[in-house]
Amino acid sequence: MAVDITKLFNEVLPAAMVAKPEEAKAIGAKYQLNITGAGSWFIDVSATGPSCEAGEKAGADCTITIAEPDFQKLQENPQANGMQLFFAGKLKVQGNQMLAMKLNKLFAL
Repeated sequence: MAVDITKLFNEVLPAAMVAKPEEAKAIGAKYQLNITGAGSWFIDVSATGPSCEAGEKAGADCTITIAEPDFQKLQENPQANGMQLFFAGKLKVQGNQMLAMKLNKLFAL
């Protein structure tokens, strides 16, 4: 089932971070997510967060760029599809690549 990406980042994820702020801050990073065809979001789950804002901001520890159809695949099965997309060059990670692995914790809130 396709995920409504705009709703995910503008409503669902911010609500989850408000409900569990300490768990969100435990991830300890700032992310820039650029989803081609859907939008961009800056996610702060560091000690100064948590927050999720539409748009691009400087200061991300990890920047992830992915096309909207590939993000849908990633949401279906993050473990298996994440590696496949990364090695196929469809999931681009700049900055601290280890932080990209921690992003699953955020979507599990």
